Amino acid sequence: MMGLMAREETRTVDTRTAMSPTERGTAAPTSRPGTTPGAARTRAWATRLVVLGIVLSALNLRPAITSLGALLEEVRDGLGMSGSVAGLLTSVPPLCFAVFGVTAPRLARRFGPAAVVCAGMAAITAGLLIRPFVGNTAGFLAASALALMGIALSNVLMPVIVKRWFPDRVGSMTGLYSMALALGTSLAAAVTVPLTDALGGNWRSGLAVWAALAGTAILPWLPLLRDRGSDTAPARAGRQERAEAQGGEVRRPEARQAGALQVGALQAGAAAQHVPLRITRSRTAWALAVFFGLQATAAYITMGWMPQIFRDAGVPAGTAGVLLAVTMVMGVPLAFVIPRVATRLPHQGPIVLVLGVCGLAGYAGLYFAPAAGAWAWATLLGVSNCAFPLALTMVGMRARSGPGVAQLSAFAQSTGYLISIPGPLLVGVLYQQSGGWGLPIALMAGLMLPQMAVGFLAGRDRTVEEEATAH
Repeated sequence: MMGLMAREETRTVDTRTAMSPTERGTAAPTSRPGTTPGAARTRAWATRLVVLGIVLSALNLRPAITSLGALLEEVRDGLGMSGSVAGLLTSVPPLCFAVFGVTAPRLARRFGPAAVVCAGMAAITAGLLIRPFVGNTAGFLAASALALMGIALSNVLMPVIVKRWFPDRVGSMTGLYSMALALGTSLAAAVTVPLTDALGGNWRSGLAVWAALAGTAILPWLPLLRDRGSDTAPARAGRQERAEAQGGEVRRPEARQAGALQVGALQAGAAAQHVPLRITRSRTAWALAVFFGLQATAAYITMGWMPQIFRDAGVPAGTAGVLLAVTMVMGVPLAFVIPRVATRLPHQGPIVLVLGVCGLAGYAGLYFAPAAGAWAWATLLGVSNCAFPLALTMVGMRARSGPGVAQLSAFAQSTGYLISIPGPLLVGVLYQQSGGWGLPIALMAGLMLPQMAVGFLAGRDRTVEEEATAH
């Protein structure tokens, strides 16, 4: 897969001329006439490293959450948490994503996206290693926040990196890292309980072991730390002209004229990237942010509470963890398929509606027969949770340029995660006050209806630049 993408990335400039000027302005440089073989090989290896870094990073964007969900009862007993405090714990991820995610574009402009993602992976590693051994609830929350800060930065910058390095393959690359994200999510849910048992039944060791996986995700980004994303279209065009001149290539007048027109188009595309956006003036940006927030609410309620719902219905702890893994593993194939389908449709609203209906059916099953049809409900909710890769795909589609994607990604994710904060906490409060899961499940089903409505609006074929360009 990586070799194929690297070979695709080194296509000639003739293929790139099929893209719009703005897309060419955001694209990473590809091999061109006059480029030395050594430079082309370096570029190919850099592309492979980016693909590897994207995959390994995506694998680590959810184990901090789903590993905790699988052992939530043991953690509550070990730290003396009440149901309300446990609900607060399940609300920490969206809170951190909202607070820290909004800083990602600014940090990326200063240090480069690769450096920020690398630092994010280091923060995840440190947080996962520290939090099981701090010995109290406050320290556990603080260490979790450190790991979640790294996840938040990477969440926002993954679409930016995809748009920069693979501007003509947003759907397939979004599908690749969404698939890796789903795989990491389901893996942590499925094996955390067996790993804990193999490590002597100590929940602290069962949580800490995931730091090793996070540590491996640091490595691919290290050679890319100097890539700050400042390689603008005019600069690349100038280097191309110099390389051709140094190579002694004789160009006919009509070729020089065509080259000048191409350089002008590149410069116009680069200038368009820097037109300021008032993102809050875009209805599409708001619809996407609310859709992102409601799907995140459903996802974090599922990851934080679904194993407990099954355990309270009489399902063994190990099986409950596997059921959560089934829910998460549905995203592995679908997270690759849905973005590719979405990029081929003029309107993504129908996909939103199909996913929402699956969610409503899953919640109905949890309400009426949680244990009897557990596998079916887990599968349906897994399909519904694929609203996440769809939302990420729409972020890449609803903006024309790299800077536009960065601004929309930060706005949609930060605002969306703020919206999602009360959901898991409210579920914990309702569960504790009512003594059962009827009211919490009714809340989950009720939130699915506005999610379908705003997702349909966000799927319309338009861009935020059309709505939010400052005049």
